[in-house]
Amino acid sequence: MADKQTLWSRLPMIAWLTGVWVLLWGQVTVANVLAGLALGILLVTALPMPRVGFVGRPWLPGIVVLLVRFALDVVMASVQVAKKALSFGQHPHGAVIRVHLRSRSDVLLTITSALCSLVPGSIIVEAHRLSGTLYIHVFDVDDAGGIDGARKHALEIERRVIYAFASDAEIAEAGLPPRRRLLRRRSKEVSA
Repeated sequence: MADKQTLWSRLPMIAWLTGVWVLLWGQVTVANVLAGLALGILLVTALPMPRVGFVGRPWLPGIVVLLVRFALDVVMASVQVAKKALSFGQHPHGAVIRVHLRSRSDVLLTITSALCSLVPGSIIVEAHRLSGTLYIHVFDVDDAGGIDGARKHALEIERRVIYAFASDAEIAEAGLPPRRRLLRRRSKEVSA
């Protein structure tokens, strides 16, 4: 009975693997779908993934803010990198900075490091899971507002990730104000 429950709980992963298999072959046929299902079942039973402890609570306003600000960050950083690439005689001053994150969640650390890496001009060199530390290579420290500006930007990304996906207990543990207080503060700013 336990095996059936674990197989049912892995059904989304089997469906995902089947979809990827069909996309790789480029044709939706019965044979491709059945082969994808067989391969998906084989993979999730032979190579099970460990369960990730995620106790967070997705919050729609936080997710919207995260996505909008991420899109703006990508556009702004792309312009800065293009400007630096097209300006002759000016050399970027790169640096590797250490950023201690406020959250201890593996999931939030992964999301934060992925978003930091996806912004042009920065990439994660190393991530220490136990200490919650990211080492980020910044393409041009001067454009990022110095080392403190780059560190502040990474912590701002983490703050948006925490508000988008963390539980209330994780928000409090990170030393951030609760979501309710955040909403009241923003509504006061809008009405003023």
